Amino acid sequence: MYFLTGWPRRLLCPLRSEEEPFHVQPSSQRFYFAVLSETQLSIWFSRPSVLIVSYIESAKAATQFGFYQKAEWKPDDSMIAVATANGYILLFDVLGGGDDKYLYEPVYPKGSPRVKVTPGYKEEQCAPALSLEMKKPVDLEAPITSLQSLQEDLLVCTADGYLHVLHWDGLGSNGRKAICLTTIPFSLDLQSARGGPSLDLEGVYIRCMEYCVTLDGFAVVLSDRRLGFITPLSNTITADLQGVWAADVTDGTCVAVNNKYRLMAFGCASGSVLVYMIDTTTGSMQLSHKLELTPKHYPDIYNKTGPVKLICWSPDYSVAMVTWECGGLSLWSVFGAHLICTLGEDFAYRSDGTKKEPIKISSMSWGAEGYHLWVIPIKQEKKRQEQQEEEEMETPPHPTLQAGILQFHFIKSALTVNPCTSNQEQVLLHGEDRLYLTCGDPSQDNSTSDTHLHTHLHPHDGSPLHHPPNPDSSLSQGLSTLLGHKHWHVVQIHSTYLESNWPIRFAAIDTAGQCMAVAGRRGFAHYSLFTRKWKLFGNITQEQNMTVTGGLAWWKDFVVVACYNYIDQQEQLRLYQRSANLDNAFASVTKLQSDTLLLNVFRDMIILFRADCSICLYSLERRNDSPHPTASVELLQEVSMSRYIPHPALVVSVTLTSVRTETGITLKAPQQACMAESIMLNLAGQLIMLQRDRSGPQVREKETPANTKKLLPFCPPVVLAQCVENVWTTCRSNRKKRHLLEALWLSCGEAGMKVWLPLFPRDHRKPHSFLSRRIMLPFHINIYPLAVLFEDALVLGASNETVLYDGLQGPSEPLEALFPYCTVERTSQIYLHHILRQLLVRNLGEQALMLAQSCASLPYFPHVMELMVHVVLEEEATSREPIPDPLLPTVAKFITEFPLFLQTIVHCARKTEYALWNYLFAAVGNPKDLFEECLMAQDLDTAASYLIILQNMEVPAVSRQHATLLFNTALEQGKWDLCRHMIRFLKAIGSGEMDTPPPTPTTQEPSSSSGGFEFFRNRSISLSQSADAIATGKFNLQKTFSMPSGPSAKGREVDCAENMYIDLMLWRHARHLLEQVRLRDLGCFSAQLGFELIGWLCRERNRVARVEDFVSALKRLHKDFLWPFPVIPVGSISSPLKNGRCRPALSTRLLKSQSADSLLNSDMDTGPPQADNSNHSWLDRLEERAKDMDTASSAHSNQHSPQTHDAFLSLLTNKVEEYSVGSATDLTETSSVVDGDWMMVDENSSTLSLSQAELEHISMELANKGPHKSQVQLRYLLHVFMEAGCLEWCVVIGLILRDANVIKQVIGFLDSPEVPQETVQSIRNGLLAVDSWVSTNCLGYKPFLNLIQPQLQDLLEATAEQVQPEAFQPSSQSSKLGGSEGPGGATAPRVEDIRGVAAPLGLALPSLEPAGGFPRPPSEDCPPEQTEEQGEEEGAYDCTLS
Repeated sequence: MYFLTGWPRRLLCPLRSEEEPFHVQPSSQRFYFAVLSETQLSIWFSRPSVLIVSYIESAKAATQFGFYQKAEWKPDDSMIAVATANGYILLFDVLGGGDDKYLYEPVYPKGSPRVKVTPGYKEEQCAPALSLEMKKPVDLEAPITSLQSLQEDLLVCTADGYLHVLHWDGLGSNGRKAICLTTIPFSLDLQSARGGPSLDLEGVYIRCMEYCVTLDGFAVVLSDRRLGFITPLSNTITADLQGVWAADVTDGTCVAVNNKYRLMAFGCASGSVLVYMIDTTTGSMQLSHKLELTPKHYPDIYNKTGPVKLICWSPDYSVAMVTWECGGLSLWSVFGAHLICTLGEDFAYRSDGTKKEPIKISSMSWGAEGYHLWVIPIKQEKKRQEQQEEEEMETPPHPTLQAGILQFHFIKSALTVNPCTSNQEQVLLHGEDRLYLTCGDPSQDNSTSDTHLHTHLHPHDGSPLHHPPNPDSSLSQGLSTLLGHKHWHVVQIHSTYLESNWPIRFAAIDTAGQCMAVAGRRGFAHYSLFTRKWKLFGNITQEQNMTVTGGLAWWKDFVVVACYNYIDQQEQLRLYQRSANLDNAFASVTKLQSDTLLLNVFRDMIILFRADCSICLYSLERRNDSPHPTASVELLQEVSMSRYIPHPALVVSVTLTSVRTETGITLKAPQQACMAESIMLNLAGQLIMLQRDRSGPQVREKETPANTKKLLPFCPPVVLAQCVENVWTTCRSNRKKRHLLEALWLSCGEAGMKVWLPLFPRDHRKPHSFLSRRIMLPFHINIYPLAVLFEDALVLGASNETVLYDGLQGPSEPLEALFPYCTVERTSQIYLHHILRQLLVRNLGEQALMLAQSCASLPYFPHVMELMVHVVLEEEATSREPIPDPLLPTVAKFITEFPLFLQTIVHCARKTEYALWNYLFAAVGNPKDLFEECLMAQDLDTAASYLIILQNMEVPAVSRQHATLLFNTALEQGKWDLCRHMIRFLKAIGSGEMDTPPPTPTTQEPSSSSGGFEFFRNRSISLSQSADAIATGKFNLQKTFSMPSGPSAKGREVDCAENMYIDLMLWRHARHLLEQVRLRDLGCFSAQLGFELIGWLCRERNRVARVEDFVSALKRLHKDFLWPFPVIPVGSISSPLKNGRCRPALSTRLLKSQSADSLLNSDMDTGPPQADNSNHSWLDRLEERAKDMDTASSAHSNQHSPQTHDAFLSLLTNKVEEYSVGSATDLTETSSVVDGDWMMVDENSSTLSLSQAELEHISMELANKGPHKSQVQLRYLLHVFMEAGCLEWCVVIGLILRDANVIKQVIGFLDSPEVPQETVQSIRNGLLAVDSWVSTNCLGYKPFLNLIQPQLQDLLEATAEQVQPEAFQPSSQSSKLGGSEGPGGATAPRVEDIRGVAAPLGLALPSLEPAGGFPRPPSEDCPPEQTEEQGEEEGAYDCTLS
């Protein structure tokens, strides 16, 4: 409604004076302010805020009259009355300045178009020069307690119990008249006035009084602190007075009346404000509501404020400002919604926690249109003198001598004065010179203009002296824009319009949120977000000859204005087209009979409320016949409301809606449903509804000619609700969300919001006769509502935020530093859970279900469900008394209708304290059952959340049992993250440390330290041993097999039964995968969970790690790794490669260059930090190289490019789950990377003269290869099986890779005495089976089988003689490591060194997913071990084929 913004401004009086001002009184239009000090009357102007004139009383007169105390203006601003301490009324004439008409004038540059064009134009922007002349004083001979101005009279209350009525002229015919208070009869209501109990008013006087126009009477606080209301029974104000008093209140201090809502706000000594209304039937005073600070929000201060000192209603009567004796300001909306209080939070405390002294206020008053609050603070005399003494040393003392007035700045909702914006879904606020919008800005979607620079800043990050920065960036117009950020779109009002037409009275926004219009003192202007331009009247005379009286609205692309035309002296309704120039020539004008007070637009109709209390309906039609589109306006209907409305000023808003009660819903014709059905009138907070009267004879539409169709009359009004501040309704319709779009939304102050919801029979069944068609549901929200998003079930609002700036503190703290800097932030709130709950309370579960199902697609629907459970649970479980009819079981049953039932319950439980869990699960069901439901629904993450609940509510055995179930399911589904958490969870249950699950798994992810990967360390040991053996020409198979006894095995808690339990489950899963020949899943499983695959395979070598059927295993690998079955190249018969004749030359050259590669020397050594740099360097060089590569070299480098390894290294520093796809993709797509020493490959291969047939063969081989990623994975698995001694699997992988070296190596191993005889037999039989399968089904393998024919022969003719393992060494490996002296002279590091660096990086293989697809580029998946293995073995292999 109203929001504080910025810092208060301080106005210093230019005249030096020892006197402090203590009272401020505004004129009727609030353009002038009278400020009193003890002997001085000053008049200030509002804009600019300057002192115009000051009258200083002579010392002699001051002793006669006494000090000044109060002031009051005559309604036409021509006189001021001042009350003095000795009982005198001093009357001053306010005179124009004669020759010097202006005190301040604007100065325009030469040639400016804004020069004096029209008479009276310039006066609007100048501070006028005024003078004051005292007339003859009036002596009332008693201290004066209150002054009140009426039209021609001045009412003065004196302490001797009299009420004086003075004529403003002072010496007129009827002069003055005095009424004694004791002659006024007081009773509890007007009916019992003749004989009921009456107050004894002997010695009592009126201490505070204010006149209420719409109640036609005076609200008074008597000197005995009672509250009363005095009303004249006849027409004349002062004749035959009668009083009513409020029972049970004896601590009144002050009063302020609200003319628009007919309320009287009485301040009390207790610190609360009692707001009374007059009962229209009995005339008694009835308490409407209280304004008081709550202990919930202000625990420190709510009962220490002292008595209420002042209450001040804003000019539009929508908010009241209150201050207390102990200081502070607090703002409430008219029906008690609390908006701001300066006694708490940043207002009351500095950032170091010390308390500030609240500012004490002696007088305050609202400025024009409520944009400013003028406040006169009380200066503490002692403090001031001390400060003065200190400061005299440092600075001249004059600032302390100057009088200070504080001006607080406010921005307010457009709804306060122009309620026709209530059918829009935008929030529009206006300050005195700017508009704040929530809507996005489509023209800014893609641009990055400089206005964007602040958009990512919090408004607090900018300079404190600026308003929050312009948030221009937006998403698409819609929910995301309306909610996307907390910033406002700020539009500065055009200064040219503002300087001559300040203050802005009305503002409106169109439905799309793209066009705004504002109207000030004269004329109006409009702005478009599309063009970012204001449109002003081209002819200033036209602007100055009209004033907007009844408000502004948008209809399609027209501005609808209800205005008064000064030339014709007549009320008019005008429509101006947005795109045309702003000129009366393009306006369509309709003359009106009476003054318009309010207007509103509904579809193609305008509704006007006029000063004679009648309502007019007009139809609008767009005409495109002329060059500029115009609108034709036609009067449809007039409805007189004078019987129901006592005073036209009481009508707050008028709206046309399609909302009806049951009379409308029983209509047969659906097309009538969208017509304008009823008028909603907010009469002083009472919402009154007038519906069309359908009881008369209905005329069928086809029988009447179109032009004579008569609109139905309206029924008598019905009161729908009390205490209504705002009403929202929409003219859109949506079959799916009928509940929300056909509802009526009300904002009711402290009572929160209400919704008048339609109830629909389900599935077009006949409605029950007893079921009402609509229901009014109240609900509380935490924000002040400013707009309703109907379909999105959201309320938009705004809230005041504060920022402290401590730099301003010092020995003499300026007043501004007492206040934090205030900003206004957008807020929003979901209300759906409140409505669903209210429906369930009223046993309307079916309606609640229909409503919830219509909103189930909203992104925050799960949150709505959680909130509903949470709120009901908190209320019922913490209730002190037993609840007779608990709601939680109903809510639980309701939520089971939705698929997110399980996760709603568990999320709610995890956000609730443990003590309430039993109550919750008693209503929703046993958590064990819910856990099992999750497992059946395959919702493992939710099941894991239930596990935490089970673990707190059940014995450890139960939670272990359920955890095991979940662990096994997660393993089967490949949910590795969950598996890691489950391993840690199971360990924690065993060790008894488990209160709540720690956030990270103990089995660390690859990016963490090497602690969790004993697996690597074991492997690195075995690798280094075998590498040493190879280097010295020995190969000890036994050492490889003894791997699990590596040193790090001691580090594990082998003795811990829990670990054994987990290991058993992991082993079981690995066995299961191996039995099903799911090697890809096995690799992924071991990589993700740090499973010691090699150690396990060593143990299982002669059990499950056997291959039963080589052919089906081979087929399964082809399928899992997406590896194509080989095809026979055309020239394979004559190919020189068939018997591998080319092989030695190429392989040795390539191997030399490979071992000397700089990658092995430096890049692999560097740990993760440097890896990124190398990554960039090769990426930079990548593109240049790629251009000048020929086919052959690209073929080679595709197979074994070290650059690819480099990428693996840098990528693996990430966690397993966080793939950085970008660089790796570039890498693998541009496969022809050649760099550094690898240029040798290029030179070598180009010097080899390959024949056409050989090239064809190479390309065919490439076609027979699977994805690079699969190749990397297979190589890795081959390495693992080789180390574990699972020779059968090595043969199968060797076959699919068609790597002759592998087969040779394995067949070489078969002579070793450690290899059992059945393995040899199995390999022999397997290869024979493959051979026969190849001959019949897959001839593509034939060339490869021919290549390894000699080895197969050796195997088949194997002799019984045993060859010692030391007797042979694999040629390929020795040649590799033998040639490790590179051209650079550097020795390649030993394999274990590389492993040592690689181990912490983690065993990545992240892409070994159970799914068959290969969504990610291969370079991410290759662990460091793999990269090298790949480099070595591929080198040999690829050369063989080329």
